[in-house]
Amino acid sequence: MDTLEQGSGKLFTDPSTIAARADFRQKSRAMTDKVMSVSDAVGQLLSDGDYLAIGGFGGDRIPTAVLHEIVRQNRQDLGFAGHTSTHDFQVMCAGNLNGRGRMLARVDCAYVVGLEARGLSRQARRVMESGEVEFTEWTNYTLALRFRAAAMGVPFLPAHTTLGTDTMRHSAARKIECPFTGEPLVAVPALYPDLAVIHVHESDPYGNCRIEGISVADLDVARAAKRLIVSCERLITNDEIRSNPARTAIPYYCVDAVCEVPLGSYPGNMPYEYYSDEEHIRQWLTVEEDSDEYSRFLEHHLFGVDDHQEYVRRAGGLDRLEELRRLEFMDSSSRPE
Repeated sequence: MDTLEQGSGKLFTDPSTIAARADFRQKSRAMTDKVMSVSDAVGQLLSDGDYLAIGGFGGDRIPTAVLHEIVRQNRQDLGFAGHTSTHDFQVMCAGNLNGRGRMLARVDCAYVVGLEARGLSRQARRVMESGEVEFTEWTNYTLALRFRAAAMGVPFLPAHTTLGTDTMRHSAARKIECPFTGEPLVAVPALYPDLAVIHVHESDPYGNCRIEGISVADLDVARAAKRLIVSCERLITNDEIRSNPARTAIPYYCVDAVCEVPLGSYPGNMPYEYYSDEEHIRQWLTVEEDSDEYSRFLEHHLFGVDDHQEYVRRAGGLDRLEELRRLEFMDSSSRPE
C-alpha cells in the first residue's frame, strides 16, 4: 500500500502488533489480589522514559492521586498522550520545574494547556514553549483511534478525519489510497502506552472495574496499555462484581495494580460522586502567574504531603465535600439507579 503523503510529526511509540504481543504475553492473567498503595504502584510500574496515558475526559474522572505521586517520585523523560487533557496535563507540567529535571519529554498533542472555560495554564504553556518537549499534533478523535487500533491488535486504522488540514501535516499519520475503492484515507497508527492510569468508581481486588457515566476512550486505553494502574473511589468484593457482571467496564486481566483512593479525582469532577472544586482549580491557575508563589504552592499542596487525603485536607476539599456532592446532584434525575 503506497503512502501518498506523510505528516512531519515524530512517532513516539512503536505501532507494531508483533512487538506489543511480546509484551502482553508476559502479563499474568491470574485472578490475584492487586491492591497496593499509590506510591508502591507508581514505584513498581512506571520507569523513566516510559510513555504514559491518562484516563478521564477533560476535568472529569481524572486520576489526580496517582498523577501527584508520579510528580513526587520525579520520573524523568516521560512520553504523554495529551488526549482531552486539562488539569491532568497541568499537574504533569509541575514536574518540569527548574531544578527537578524534565518529567515530560515528548507529547502527542490533541487538547493540552487549556482548562476549557477556566482558561490556559501558564505553567503548561511555559513547558510547551520551552523547546525542551518534543510534540506531535493530533485531534482528539485520531488519538482515540490510535487507542482503538491498539485495543483491536492492529497496527493502524483507516479514517477520513484530518484530510486536507494542517493537523494532518503536523501529525505522524499517513495519507494512503484505499486498496478497494482508490479513495484517499488517513492511516492512524496504533498507540500502545507503557503505562495507563485510570480512575474508576468501583473495583474489586482483582481489578474488575465499574465506571459510571461517560467512559470516552478509557475502555480502549485499558486494553491498549502494557501496564495499567486503576485507582478507585471504593473497593468492593468480587461477589458484588459477579452479582451484576454487565456493569464491569474494565476486566481484571487488563489491570496490574488497584489503589483505593476516596476522592481520588479531586479537584476534578467525579460523575455521580462530587463536583469539581472550581475554587481550588482557579487557585492552581492563579499561582502559576508567579514562579515563587507557584513553587510555594506546590511545596505545600503536592511535595509536602504524604498522600492524597492530606492534599484534599490542605486544599479545603473535605470541608467543602458536602457542597461538592450537592452541586453534582443538583439535577437528581441524572443519578444512576
